[in-house]
Amino acid sequence: MPDPILDFDYIEFDGERAAAVTRPVIAETPWALYVEKREWVTFMCSPIGLHQLALGFLLSEGVIGELEDVWQLKVYLGENRVYMYFPDAGLNGELALPTCAEAGGSIDVRLRRPAPERPERRILTSGCGGGVTFDDLAGDRPPLQSDRKITAAQVSSLMRQLNESATLYRTSRGVHTSALSDGERLLVQAEDVGRHNTLDKIRGACMLDGIATHDRILISSGRISSEMIVKARKMQAPIVISRTSPTAMSIRLAREWNMTLIGYVRGRQMRVYTGAERVIFG
Repeated sequence: MPDPILDFDYIEFDGERAAAVTRPVIAETPWALYVEKREWVTFMCSPIGLHQLALGFLLSEGVIGELEDVWQLKVYLGENRVYMYFPDAGLNGELALPTCAEAGGSIDVRLRRPAPERPERRILTSGCGGGVTFDDLAGDRPPLQSDRKITAAQVSSLMRQLNESATLYRTSRGVHTSALSDGERLLVQAEDVGRHNTLDKIRGACMLDGIATHDRILISSGRISSEMIVKARKMQAPIVISRTSPTAMSIRLAREWNMTLIGYVRGRQMRVYTGAERVIFG
């Protein structure tokens, strides 16, 4: 796998003196996704969990409906290095295979059925890392039905666990972290320069490992914008928690979809924007 962190030389000023330093910086790389030999989209992302990112994105966009729809997936990591998911051959990992130079930085997915036509209308999202979706963000989905509750103490605990799990962030900064939880512990965690990419990576990992996303809790270090709440709704996660703010559109969508949206979680403090009936403050 390409290195997600690179060392750079720069000048650091602490308010009193300037000094030359060498510090790690998070990598951001383009990866072209091909479905049945047709270019679908190019991700700007951190080069980790790329197979999970591709699978989660394809599931979120409706290109696949389940893992069994995928016949083969290849991530061309570099010269003679390929990650291959090929269940019919019992393969799921990195292999040493001859590759051409032009294949580097690409993800090739082959399906068991004809691929749908890629919509011509694309929506450039507000997510960092160059987010894109083919989905309609108008909110035309039924409300989620969920009896899940969460205490304020659990909210604080989950955010603390998320911060502790952010290994790339502690090393380099400049990266988002998200996780899926059952309310007590983090089930799946992902880091990426694009906060929307973290949710696709989580969904892809859950699909590969057979982890249900229904009625779970999503926690993120980044802003909850419309594409983030849409991805959470597709995962049927009724509670979304962020260390920072939601947008006005994400609040509106969360209300329409009966989702609990909590932002600015700092220690014991938080702001509950929607679905406060699921939060136990005592």
